[in-house]
Parts: sequence; structure tokens; C-alpha cells
Amino acid sequence: MSSHRLQLVGLGLLLALFAVILWLGQVRRMSPHTPQPTTARTTTHDLATAPTSSDAGLASILSSQTQPVEQLALPPCWEGLLELDEHATLSSMQAALQAALAAGDPLLLEYLSQRLAELIGRDPASALTVAQWAVAAGPPLSTHLMLAIKGSAAVQHGSVADRLTTLGADATQPLDVRRAALDALETQRSLPPERLGRLKQIALDEHSDEAAWVATRTVGRVMAEEFKRSGQAGPYLQELLDIGQHATEAAVRTLALEMPSYADMPMARAALGPLSQVLRQDPDRHVREMAAFRLGLSQDGDQSLAALATAFADEKDLCVRWAIFRFSVRAAGKDALPQLQRFATLEPRLKADYDDFVAIYASGTTDFARVWQEKPERIHCLAEGE
Repeated sequence: MSSHRLQLVGLGLLLALFAVILWLGQVRRMSPHTPQPTTARTTTHDLATAPTSSDAGLASILSSQTQPVEQLALPPCWEGLLELDEHATLSSMQAALQAALAAGDPLLLEYLSQRLAELIGRDPASALTVAQWAVAAGPPLSTHLMLAIKGSAAVQHGSVADRLTTLGADATQPLDVRRAALDALETQRSLPPERLGRLKQIALDEHSDEAAWVATRTVGRVMAEEFKRSGQAGPYLQELLDIGQHATEAAVRTLALEMPSYADMPMARAALGPLSQVLRQDPDRHVREMAAFRLGLSQDGDQSLAALATAFADEKDLCVRWAIFRFSVRAAGKDALPQLQRFATLEPRLKADYDDFVAIYASGTTDFARVWQEKPERIHCLAEGE
């Protein structure tokens, strides 16, 4: 027999063996002794009337079958939810949320919060009722109830927004309740002066802890959305600059200066003075770096360059000096090179960076995004004090 025929015979035997293995595998999968996956079942009545104790909840209202031998990663299926939807009330959704919390089911929690938001709809009375439940329940249920208010149309109603603001400012409330109430306000289309002033007070309160940070973020997010719609953000920006100068916590001051970035908002000339003061005087390195960043995105490049130059001479931290250096380029592009040369004379560790920028602009690159992309990384400022 030729070698060619031997090869064909060998190949045929291999294919036959492979077919037998596949057949045996199918027989094993079809065997009646193979354990089948089980799925949990939930009734509408159970979801609506579940107990609220931590040892009860959704796990206790799911009808169990025989103890599973094998469990597959199947999509969740909560039998009875369709009927619950059809007859849903605010109170039944609150009970279902409590049960889902006890069971630790994040997907069900998300769904129920969204469904509760739909039930609240545009009705401010419903939103205020849910807010009262949140205060009475405390965390973690309060967070999910507030999330439902945030997702409802009623959150735009003045009475609801005022209630959320009051809760956010109330130092007697748990931090989770205050934080969730302030977070719910970030969906506001605008903040009238009185409400904006109250949020600023929270941000400046030295005893507000994380609530001050959330209040600052809320002001910034409402500002960003209004700026995108109207191109105007004067009152918001002024209050954020004030927070950036006077808040007790460095993290709050940093965030206040950062928030205009989310609206791609250049700094008006009136903002450059306060930013320059922060850059020269703030005790925290990260706040000063953020002030330099903001000065690099202004409507007046010459004034920004002057403010950055003044701060550089007195600055001792290399990382802040590096921020002033590179954001001078952001403010004025190639026209900043003479100023960079003076900086490199004062700070020899930046000489190689100056040479990089000179070479990049000499190559014809002018757009800052491309300039920065071509710039080698030399200064590393990830840790405090570097």
C-alpha cells in the first residue's frame, strides 16, 4: 500500500474516533442522571409584603425546590414582577426594595428604583412621601428611595427641590441621607439664587464632611448643563470660585475649581484674579495645580501668562512649577516659549522640557493636543511632595 493511501486511512480513523467521542458526550449530557439547574421563583404577593428584618427579605420569599447540585450563570428571572408592575403602589415598591436589599440583589434594586421613579412621575406629593420614608428608613434603603426621587420628573418641582436641599443641609441627618438628597439635586435644570446660596453654605461648612463635596459637585453639574444650553454660567462659576478659595477641605476646593472642565468652559477675565490668588496662596499642592490648569483655559491668554509668571517665582514645589510651566503653553501656545525659557532658568530641572516644546513647535505642530501628545514625559508628580 502506498504511503499516500496509508495517510488517508490514518486520517479516516482519526475522524471516526473524533465522531465517537462527540457521540458519547451527547449521550452523557442527555442522561437522566445529569443534575438540572434550578431557578428561584418569586410571587407578587411575597414581593409586596416582604418583612423588613435583615435576616428575612427576598431570600425568604423565594419558593425553593430541591437543593441544587449544579448552578449555572443564567439571567435573573423574578416570577411575579409583571403582576407587581400591573398593581404597583408606592408602598409595595418600598417593601420590594427592602426585600431586595436584604437579599443583596443589585439588579433587582436597580429595577425597583427605576420603577418607583416611574410611579412618582410628576407628582410632588408622591416624591415628598418617598423622601419622608427615606428619612425614617435611614441607610441603605434611604439611598435607593432618594435615587427614585432623582429619576422622577417631580424632582424639578420647587417643593421637592427645597425639601432635598433642607435634608442636605441638616446636620442631624445621617451622612448617607444628606449625600443622597444632595445627589438627587444634580438633575435640576437650574438653581435659583436662594437654593444656590444654600448649597454653597453646605460646601463651606467645616462640619459637613463629605456632604460639602457632594454639594459642590451638584452646583458644578447643574452649571455644566445650563452652560451647554445657554452659554451662561456666571452665578454658578462665581460661587464655585468662592468655594475654591474658602472651603475648609482641600478636596472640596479642588473639585470647585475642576467642575468648569465638564462644560468645556473657558475662564472669563473676572475669574482670573481669584484663580491667581488661589495659585499663590492655597496651602495644598493639588489645589494650586488645579488653579494653574484653570488659568491655562482662559479668555485672555496674556493675563493668564502674567498670573502664571507671578506665581512661578514664589512657588517652591516642583510639581506646581511643572503645572504652571505646561499650562502656560496651554494658555498661549508658541507665544509662551519666551516665558518658558525664563522658567527654565529659575528651575533648571525644567530645562529639558523647555527644549522639548521648542523642538515640537519648530516641527510645525501647533495644536495643544498634538503638542502634548508629542511631548516626552519627564516630570512625575503622582505622590505628595514629589
